[in-house]
Amino acid sequence: MITVHGIPNCDTVKKARTWLTEQGLAYTFHDFKKQGVPEGALAQWLQAVGWETLVNRKGTTWRGLDEATRAAVVDADSARAALLAHPSLIKRPVVQWGDGAVTVGFDAAAWAQRR
Repeated sequence: MITVHGIPNCDTVKKARTWLTEQGLAYTFHDFKKQGVPEGALAQWLQAVGWETLVNRKGTTWRGLDEATRAAVVDADSARAALLAHPSLIKRPVVQWGDGAVTVGFDAAAWAQRR
């Protein structure tokens, strides 16, 4: 089973969900706003893709953090704490594929190769 993690009003999450539906791929959606960030999964994501990939430094949440908080995100442990405190910092969508792979973001061409 495919699990898409994100925020429902995120444009990239919307595109990803639409693409999966159009491809006839069943998935479940985990809403960070309503269900929180699953701590066990976060640890897996950090190991699979690295904290640098997972932290969205281009978003408004990152820009809204004070300089000291941004400067403190320097490794997986500090990133984990920041991501748990501010789920919107997670680059979206995070997808856990049926084969156990984890991807971040939406890339239709790369996803098509997974089929």
